[in-house]
Amino acid sequence: MEIYRGKRLRIETFEVTFPGGRKKERVVVRPGGAVAILPIEEDCCHLIRQYRHAIDRFILEAPAGTMDEGETPEETARRELIEETGMAAETLIPRGYIFTTPGFTDEIIYLFEAQGLSPSGEYAMDEDEVIEPLRVARDALGEMIRDGTIVDAKTICLICRCFGW
Repeated sequence: MEIYRGKRLRIETFEVTFPGGRKKERVVVRPGGAVAILPIEEDCCHLIRQYRHAIDRFILEAPAGTMDEGETPEETARRELIEETGMAAETLIPRGYIFTTPGFTDEIIYLFEAQGLSPSGEYAMDEDEVIEPLRVARDALGEMIRDGTIVDAKTICLICRCFGW
């Protein structure tokens, strides 16, 4: 049964029958698909510093965003890269996907590496976003993950996928 529907989020509750016959009520959050993109140049990567209301702080992240209805993951990745960094990518390399928190949500994030970057001439972050694009040395990423400078799970996964860690 649907208990909430918003612009980009549904919440449903239903009864699940587990192996062995035991039944329990479960709630599933269904936000739809999303993407995360790691723009990589020879000696640096582009991240964003973004304010996240749910945790009331700024964090470093890969550019990311939700898929619009009818959009493919690659179309979303190209759009979000321009919106959040003002850059276009010549090449997007799929780096798989992750489930963010499968204990309560079916959210899937498709991961992309962006190569061949150039200014897009556009920069149009959403009106409810507070974002600052940053260039980060590639060599610094591992230490930034280890020391807790980068704590965003999708960004950590994407960096690991792109660099084979």
